[in-house]
Amino acid sequence: MEFKHISVMLNECIESLKIKPDGIYIDGTVGGAGHSREIAKRLKNGLLLALDQDPDAVKIATERLKDLPARVIQSNFSLMDEVVNSQGITGVDGILLDLGVSSYQLDTAERGFSYHKDAPLDMRMSKSGISAKDIVNSFTEKELSDIFIRFGEEKFSKRISERIVKERQKGEINSTVQLAELIASAVPAAARRDGHPARKCFQAIRIAVNAELDVLIDTLDKAFDLLNKDGALAIITFHSLEDRIVKQKFKEFTTGCTCPPDFPVCVCGKTPRGHFLSRKPIEPTLKELEDNPRSRSAKLRVIIKN
Repeated sequence: MEFKHISVMLNECIESLKIKPDGIYIDGTVGGAGHSREIAKRLKNGLLLALDQDPDAVKIATERLKDLPARVIQSNFSLMDEVVNSQGITGVDGILLDLGVSSYQLDTAERGFSYHKDAPLDMRMSKSGISAKDIVNSFTEKELSDIFIRFGEEKFSKRISERIVKERQKGEINSTVQLAELIASAVPAAARRDGHPARKCFQAIRIAVNAELDVLIDTLDKAFDLLNKDGALAIITFHSLEDRIVKQKFKEFTTGCTCPPDFPVCVCGKTPRGHFLSRKPIEPTLKELEDNPRSRSAKLRVIIKN
């Protein structure tokens, strides 16, 4: 299958990064290279480091960026500080992270991300490590329930985890459709009308498989520290858990004095390390929502380093 992916809020991302022709930029989630190509096309003496942990993405991005000032590197974006150091670079002028699952990953059945297509349970973005099948068939009922609550905010988590544990006693749960139907059977009929009943659990398992929230938390400080003065950190999130982490960390970066209000003078000496490009998140236009329904939950937050 061709690696197809519609870049979410492409123009908004490019405008937010305020690209300088001689600047150095990082796209930490190159995917199909849509954002990366637009960044690299604006560079003359500058450089783009395009990272992705998915070997399929690295292969196609290498081809799509071969004529541009870009270096494609297979790496998780949480290791961007190591990548930058290995390239002999001391600071960058902008960083973009698109935290969504690519259309290619969703539409390629054998990757096991989608509950719409029958495929082996997998969901590994890097194609290595623990898989969705491992989690579903080996985690305890409580561990499964905790994952569904924490990463999917699934209110029927206990019922679903009970059903999974009971079913796997008959034999391994191996396919996406098998799991999706099992989840649906554990959810009350009324709740099935509010979108696909497996959506939240599949999201939760995917996050657990790829340690997405832990990786994001580890990355934010590293990314901000890598920025040069006036450098931009732009992050697209797709669900409330990610957005909450980014929002809270950006608030921390932009907060100055933390002394108690009754102190007559500041003694902590803290000053804001950055400022918001826009206080509210940027969201897709109505036109984009029509063209790309998968962008409906996207939010773009941008912070500029002081």
